[in-house]
Amino acid sequence: MVYRVKLFDEEHELDLEDAINDFLDELEGEVIHIHYQVALCLNGNEMEYCYSALIEYLCKDE
Repeated sequence: MVYRVKLFDEEHELDLEDAINDFLDELEGEVIHIHYQVALCLNGNEMEYCYSALIEYLCKDE
């Protein structure tokens, strides 16, 4: 088994959820840990959000 990471970065939480679920559906290995983060900033009068996740996983030898 080989240790790997996968990074996701989306502007909407549902897009992040979909991207992670798609990745997990195809994963042939074992998830070790999922790190999740939300960043936000004020751009003029609008609040901008960034949703990100990093998945640590083991996969079959390549």
